[in-house]
Amino acid sequence: MKTMLKALLWDVDGTLIDFPSSERYALRKCFELFGLGECTDEMLSVYSGINRRYWSYLEQGKMRKKQILVSRFEEFFSLYGLPANISSEFNDEFQVRLSEHIEYIDGALETLEALNGKILQFAVTNGTKADQELKLIRSGLNRFFETVFISEVIGYDKPDRRFFDIVFKQTGLTEPGSTMIIGDSLSSDIRGGIDYGLITCWYDPDLNDIPEGLAMDYHVRSLRQIPSIVESII
Repeated sequence: MKTMLKALLWDVDGTLIDFPSSERYALRKCFELFGLGECTDEMLSVYSGINRRYWSYLEQGKMRKKQILVSRFEEFFSLYGLPANISSEFNDEFQVRLSEHIEYIDGALETLEALNGKILQFAVTNGTKADQELKLIRSGLNRFFETVFISEVIGYDKPDRRFFDIVFKQTGLTEPGSTMIIGDSLSSDIRGGIDYGLITCWYDPDLNDIPEGLAMDYHVRSLRQIPSIVESII
């Protein structure tokens, strides 16, 4: 078991903040602003599936972020006969609106508060600069983090080890085995953490089966489990 934990790297969307609720709000708000009519529950579901697929392309290194942000809307709009030529402008507005509606993951605030001052905490996110900076300020979560690392600013996305190289260089951390990453994404957070030698904690409220080949250190259903884990290896 790895010991002497010194720092935590927190994913944001899906781990601390309920991203689907922000996504639903932003999409419906943008439909209203652009005069596109009603954004139905079915359309929300279809878009969410398209969006997840495009973000998987990013994590696999198949597409760059600028491509996926616009291409996802181009595909979505084409399914409903909406004007694909507004996709770029629509995405710009969408990024801003995402931060207007924030719901915390259950236990997020009390967990960060419980760990505040006891261990170094950093945010590591693949989200966009426009969305994440506003979201962390408006949610108040930024007060818990020493630094926020946004892939769009860094130039690399999780799970690329170059993302973590920059995190370690800028924080002064020197031992991956003394740093824990906590996130909901198996592909970006957990795979990236394992490959870099970090302690890994998969936040998985549904307690899904662990895929073969992903031997993470911790698998938790609730963020409220994190403080006791930290206390046991700090």
